Amino acid sequence: MDITQFHAAFFEESREGLDAMESGLLGLEAGAGNGADTINVIFRAAHSIKGGAATFGFAAISDLTHLLETLLDEARGGKRTIDAAATGVLLDAVDVLRGLLAVAEHGGQVDDAALARAREGLDRMLGSDAAADAPVAGNTAAAGTDGWRIGFRPEPSMFMSGNDPLRILRELESHGPVQATCLDDRLPPFAELDPFEAHLAWDLMLPGSVPRGVIDEAFAWVEDQCELSIEAIAPAAPQAAAVPVADADASAASSRPASEPETSIRVAVNKVDALINLVGELVITQAMLRQQSTGLDPNTHEALLGGLEQLDRNTRDLQEAVMSVRMLPVEFAFSRFPRMVRDLATRLDKKVRLKTQGEATELDKGVIEKIVDPLVHLMRNAIDHGLEMPDERRAAGKDETGTISMTAAHQGGHIIIEVGDDGKGLDRERILRKAAERNLPLPPEPTDAQVWDLVFHPGFSTADALTDLSGRGVGMDVVKSNIVALGGQVEIRSSKGVGTTVSIRLPLTLAILDGMSVAVGDEVFILPLNVVVESLQPAAGEIRTIANDARVLRVRDDYLPLLNLREQYRLPHSGDGAAAANAATAAPARPPIAVVVESDGRKLALEVDELLGQQQVVVKNLEANYRRVAGVSGATILGDGRVALIVDAGGLAQHHSLPAAA
Repeated sequence: MDITQFHAAFFEESREGLDAMESGLLGLEAGAGNGADTINVIFRAAHSIKGGAATFGFAAISDLTHLLETLLDEARGGKRTIDAAATGVLLDAVDVLRGLLAVAEHGGQVDDAALARAREGLDRMLGSDAAADAPVAGNTAAAGTDGWRIGFRPEPSMFMSGNDPLRILRELESHGPVQATCLDDRLPPFAELDPFEAHLAWDLMLPGSVPRGVIDEAFAWVEDQCELSIEAIAPAAPQAAAVPVADADASAASSRPASEPETSIRVAVNKVDALINLVGELVITQAMLRQQSTGLDPNTHEALLGGLEQLDRNTRDLQEAVMSVRMLPVEFAFSRFPRMVRDLATRLDKKVRLKTQGEATELDKGVIEKIVDPLVHLMRNAIDHGLEMPDERRAAGKDETGTISMTAAHQGGHIIIEVGDDGKGLDRERILRKAAERNLPLPPEPTDAQVWDLVFHPGFSTADALTDLSGRGVGMDVVKSNIVALGGQVEIRSSKGVGTTVSIRLPLTLAILDGMSVAVGDEVFILPLNVVVESLQPAAGEIRTIANDARVLRVRDDYLPLLNLREQYRLPHSGDGAAAANAATAAPARPPIAVVVESDGRKLALEVDELLGQQQVVVKNLEANYRRVAGVSGATILGDGRVALIVDAGGLAQHHSLPAAA
């Protein structure tokens, strides 16, 4: 049997196990939760990784995990305390295991130096082989037990979960001699034999010197995938006085299903993306049908129109259901930061606590993957340059332990992620001095928001000496560009001596967009609804031309750059010659309409010919199918089959800001 087909499941589950171990260790260090329960979770994760690695022959992983398991076993039995020093050693071992998993999965060179350091740290903690092999309290053999009789009958589907009965037998054999009798009563004829099913069962005998806890651990991961009985054999009359230890469990098990149904399945991301694309095509097709049916007589085609309305509802429900498959809790992004905060605080001799809120808030998987790097920048800045040293905080009357907060919450069709600290805050005067040195443009009396926005200029920093970790402002331009590329916005709030909060506003998904469709000549464009402020029909006196032939629109007491989308996208004007003459004798041209959009703190008025309405559109990547176009963030297919471009309001606003002369 080729067991390499189960490698992918092993690697995925092992990474999840390492994440659980890291999270549990950090929780223990912070004093969160039940210590005994957390240690059991960490131990089971290590035990599972060790067993799987041994099955697949990854010796380096199984050997290192065995040391981890031994140390954790002592902690479970109350013989050892997991203090800060032990947590550091265990976290280092977790990091090395991640590296070993990566090498086993993708190939490459093992970091022998890191592996040696991890083993040395664990060996040093264990102290001696005697301490490592000492029985754990509550894990000893039953008093007066002459041996153990075990009935083990796997379910046929056990192989499909990545478990191997042979690995369990080998693990039991490592603790003492095993007498095994193979039962082949379920073995089918050779012509009907399925090599992917477990057909054999075993009766096992172990000596009484083997602790009961060891036996339980060996079967811990297959308890719901087999029929299992464990009996302690009394010395005087083994056959008559055998104590059916597991009878109560067996009788209870008989009253419930043999195995609980699966609550989740693993599906490759490319399959999910393909499904989403197909549903997107279905939405487009349905829109085409709806548009083609608008001219039908409702009396003559009542049944057809009713069916199309039902199709419309079903398509929308299907679209929402499929899109929800890609939605993941923000915890997938937040979960990596407790470890990072701990390591940075230790490195900088600062005391930091991390508070997270809203981890269950769901966001598109693609957005989560792309938001991690900006959050790392923000977290490093907050710890390195936002929070003061403990003695500075005490002198300022603050708790010497600084607080970093990460929150996530839904707001309409968006998600708001905020990273805040209770540190010294941004220094307004210092930022203004740096801006003057670099000749950055600023209005005469800038607001706080305009001053804070300066830190997003490339290379801007107020730090006297930049560290290898961060500088408040270094990398912030990258943060902003990454967020804007996701269709999001970022802003800073800060008070000197109180702290700083960076707020990120993101769309829930990258595949579906609520937009306003507008007409420019014969073309249709989509404006994302999240950037549309208002639409109006300006009077002639409200449009003015200033220096360099730039036009501005007066909206109440403000002047906004006015951009003609026809000129921006170089669309042809109405026909000339006879066609123009005919057009001149027809109805006069309608006055233009201005749509005010706001992106990245900048407002801009876009001149269009007509407002067509609001609709949800399926976003298509223009670069992947054509090439990058300035002022365009994507494309969609309309109900009549035409392609409509999605306007990049942020890009247009950046390149058409209001001239200073205005």
